[in-house]
Amino acid sequence: MRVGTFVLAAQFPGQGQGEALHRAVRTAEVAEEAGLDSVWLAEHHFVPYGVCPSAVTLSALLLGRTRRIRVGTAVSVLPTAHPVALGEQAALLHLTSSGRFTLGVGRGGPWVDLEVFGAGPAAYESGFPESLDLLMRWLREPRVGADGERYSFREVAVVPRPEELIGGPPGGPEVVVACTSPKSVKLAAERGLPMLLGMHCGDEEKAEMVALWRTHARACGRSPDEIAAAGHVSAGVVQIADRAADASEALVKAMPGWLKWGLEAHVTVDGRPRTMRDPLAYTELLCALHPVGPPRLAADRLAATAERTGITRFALLAEGSGDLAATEENVRRLGAEVLPQLA
Repeated sequence: MRVGTFVLAAQFPGQGQGEALHRAVRTAEVAEEAGLDSVWLAEHHFVPYGVCPSAVTLSALLLGRTRRIRVGTAVSVLPTAHPVALGEQAALLHLTSSGRFTLGVGRGGPWVDLEVFGAGPAAYESGFPESLDLLMRWLREPRVGADGERYSFREVAVVPRPEELIGGPPGGPEVVVACTSPKSVKLAAERGLPMLLGMHCGDEEKAEMVALWRTHARACGRSPDEIAAAGHVSAGVVQIADRAADASEALVKAMPGWLKWGLEAHVTVDGRPRTMRDPLAYTELLCALHPVGPPRLAADRLAATAERTGITRFALLAEGSGDLAATEENVRRLGAEVLPQLA
């Protein structure tokens, strides 16, 4: 079982953006101290839901401040980034961190980000496969050119080459794909890439997505060893307290206000209507799905998810209370009181 923390750099009502980023950095530092496996960093633009606009930049900072823990993006939004630029950054972090960097990528949403960065709605609607394939070629080949609908350029040398890691495992950085639909599951399976599954999904839905991934991977000629080795990641929420009611209360007091404020700030690129979950009901759902409660209950829920889905890697949001001291304690308890029960 490999348990890590998922960092949104969430700006709760009444907090400043610097405060949110400081809590994000401290969460990662404490995660390494607590013995967690990894830290996963989200990125968002123009909204208080999360105030980190570049997960790969924050990854660089945290890789420099840590020595053991893996650091990954969850995710770098590919439609608003050039795949070659992102590939260069991923290779750089892979090589300079002794292979501790994981690049998570996703399609993002139909937000105004697409307008601001000049990508346009087509990059979100249909351009993700082209971008992903160009990114993967950059991370696997010595020279790359492109002749696609969105990217077209002469062949150039890949510098630095990610497979030239000294003293580390062969190949480039690990790449995972955020999947929220059968279409994205099949896309990841075709390329043999592990999935990052969202915190809104329960065990049954995640099990179905893993089963679909395996079926499609087999149909695409992936070997049994490749399929068995796929390290899918389950995102969730964690809140440790001596009593289940206290853990839930800590989240119910803080998360609905942040969710309402943060998610309402999203603006669609083309004025399309959007719906938003009820913040309180969503918080209560997360408390029911994930390791929220005493250490024994938390360990049991993680073990049950692993048994039902086959997923043994977790990215758990620990900052749901919105408070720095409480977040640090939450991460420490996860490491000291939950991880030993999963060993």
